[in-house]
Amino acid sequence: MTAPAERGPAGSATARPVPADAPADAPADAPADVRADASDGTGKADGAAAGRLGAGVWTALVVVYVVWGSTYLAIRIAVETMPSFLSAAARFLTAGLLLAGFVAVRHGRAGLRVDLPQLGSAALVGLLLLTGGNGLVVLGETSVPSGLAALLVAAVPLWMVLLTAAGGERPRRAELAGVLLGLVGLAVLSAPAIGGSIAPTGVVAIICATLTWASGSFASKRIRMPGNVFASSAYQMLAGGLGNLLIGLARGEQHGLRPGDVSTRSWLALAFLVVFGSLVAFTAYAWLLRAAPLTLVATYAYVNPVVAVLLGWLVLAEPLTGPTLLGGAVVVAGVCLVVSVSRGSGRPSARKAARKSVRESVRESARG
Repeated sequence: MTAPAERGPAGSATARPVPADAPADAPADAPADVRADASDGTGKADGAAAGRLGAGVWTALVVVYVVWGSTYLAIRIAVETMPSFLSAAARFLTAGLLLAGFVAVRHGRAGLRVDLPQLGSAALVGLLLLTGGNGLVVLGETSVPSGLAALLVAAVPLWMVLLTAAGGERPRRAELAGVLLGLVGLAVLSAPAIGGSIAPTGVVAIICATLTWASGSFASKRIRMPGNVFASSAYQMLAGGLGNLLIGLARGEQHGLRPGDVSTRSWLALAFLVVFGSLVAFTAYAWLLRAAPLTLVATYAYVNPVVAVLLGWLVLAEPLTGPTLLGGAVVVAGVCLVVSVSRGSGRPSARKAARKSVRESVRESARG
């Protein structure tokens, strides 16, 4: 879940939506504006920082907007001639090995060294995010248009509010209003499935994926993860890839699979997901977390679904139906309400959420 790591997209997750392979915390060497924003939760640093943002920040932001928004289209194209879980396994195993190799070259073996509890934590989060989350999105997109899938996934921050409430933190009224608004939007988006024009199993799979993704993001900030951001993401990708591989084999997706039968455009889509969705966009996002205000970076959550819907319409001629446009607008409005309220909160829990928001920021590479 390009998603979604991808990509990638808050600490209590109500402060900002999840994306896919997230770093653990705001880096200690991040610029003062990022550290200030993460520490006080007021967003005061954003205004001052905005005037200092250079072309590099805006370029990286556009990469995150476009690449993570386009992963839904790439997944849809990949599964045209590739089995769902095995294609997800190929994506994350390849990306995980490449990222682990990068860490090893840059930091040596020490960069990959973790203790057993940290490894177990990374594996658990990887299974929840990239097997349960992204894997189910890939499965759902075998029958659900890419734009609709992106709009359904946009509801992840809404589930985070409920999980946070279950964890003992009382949500604000406006946050609950945002959740209710988002649920209404999900009901509207699900109307084609109820009417029979879209396979209900695909919609159910993607909604289950959002719940699993939210659970993984919620768990990631309550267990001890590896200290190295990139090593943590590599272990998550490898665990998630292995999970997808085992499910694909259990489903019998390997039977009759011949690489020669896979279309060129499906291979290209898979390569795009590995290189751009799971590596380039992740790197851009990780850099943005150091160089730009968190509130600016969080805007990807509003832009990605719009990009996905437009690309699905332009490239695959996916219809822009009334329920899709109306339901999508309602879901995004609910997410905007939840994120804006959480961002502006000065309560201690919100400040803690801001400090830890990076933890679920890039889990995806899937965004889709």
